[in-house]
Amino acid sequence: MSNRISRTLVAALALGLLAAAGAPGGPAEAQSMDRSTPIPAEGFEPWLSAFRSRAEAGGLPGAVLDAALSGVAFLPDVVERDRNQSEFTKPLYQYLAIAVSDDRVAAGQRAVRENAALLDRIEAEYGVNKEIVVAIWGVESSFGANRGDVPTLSALATLAYEGRRGAFFENQLLTALRILADGDTTPDAMVGSWAGAMGHTQFMPSSFAAHAVDFTGDGRRDIWGDDPSDALASTAAFLADAGWTLDQPWGVEVTLPEGFDYRLARDTNKQSPTYWASLGVRDMNGEAVPDHGSAVILLPAGAKGPAFMTFRNFNALEHYNTADAYVIAVGHLADRIAGGPPIRAAIPQDPALTEAQRRELQRRLTALGFDTLGVDGLMGPRTVNAIRNWQIARGEVPDGYATPSLLERLR
Repeated sequence: MSNRISRTLVAALALGLLAAAGAPGGPAEAQSMDRSTPIPAEGFEPWLSAFRSRAEAGGLPGAVLDAALSGVAFLPDVVERDRNQSEFTKPLYQYLAIAVSDDRVAAGQRAVRENAALLDRIEAEYGVNKEIVVAIWGVESSFGANRGDVPTLSALATLAYEGRRGAFFENQLLTALRILADGDTTPDAMVGSWAGAMGHTQFMPSSFAAHAVDFTGDGRRDIWGDDPSDALASTAAFLADAGWTLDQPWGVEVTLPEGFDYRLARDTNKQSPTYWASLGVRDMNGEAVPDHGSAVILLPAGAKGPAFMTFRNFNALEHYNTADAYVIAVGHLADRIAGGPPIRAAIPQDPALTEAQRRELQRRLTALGFDTLGVDGLMGPRTVNAIRNWQIARGEVPDGYATPSLLERLR
């Protein structure tokens, strides 16, 4: 699902968390941080009426609005899922076990075979490896089997009305209505996830508007129907626009030498593979990693988990979804579909911290003099740096990785 996760949630290893900031536009704005406050459904219809007026003033035809908004309804389940999503982030080992299961690898290989001609055309047109496109298809909708059945307009209207991120979702709703005005689909066919992501590869409306293509040439950009052609080509177009380089790796699993300075493993420290090789970083066969351009060392599960040297294509995938777990899952699934091996290093099976625990960790670090510059429950770079500084002060390996055992040591 493109454009939907804040970079500050990367360390939480969560999939599918939308990240626009809250803004005026719904009745819950003043209570935006109180997840227990119910949203009064009776205010939805007046809000929708006012929205319709704003949409028509913005240039959307009245006939389109009448047809599209007549069936829009408030969906309380959508509010519940939006408010509680960040409480249930999966640790890396659990996430990869699902996203890159043996069954999904086999299904991906089958999808490549069954759609070979289409995928070869897409790869030639956009310069994006077919295995990556298929991997996104697999992670997002199980190769089209789970495209979602929530009415997109109702989901977006509900989230815009709810108000925590009202401006973002109102913009998405307006964009969805413009998609309808363009004739790409109909209101009844415009369905997807509870968060408004649509089709085989789960595009948000704004991403659809910017990147979707009519690959079949039938005059519509149809990412919703059973034929995946437009959706897969649109995904390739998205990645091409994000800077994907054909036949280059997203990342390579590596081993780190004894005594490696873990402070070097940060996304702002881009170095050549030659530099990393000079420090003793090697691939899993003991060889220096070939020069695929500047790279960073990524430790998605801390110093005790696997290490990756990641390249420009990793950043291209981040445009689709910025969670490290997601990018690793898509990249690794693509490698497996192409016949590559599983991740060789063991992944620690630490449970994920809850939001309350993440906030407690930030409070305790700040109280000890390692300021996280805010207590928001998001494990962003400032919190990671605070953890590292605390680890250095204690003589621990400074990997910046937040775990329940680390929180226990802070208590």
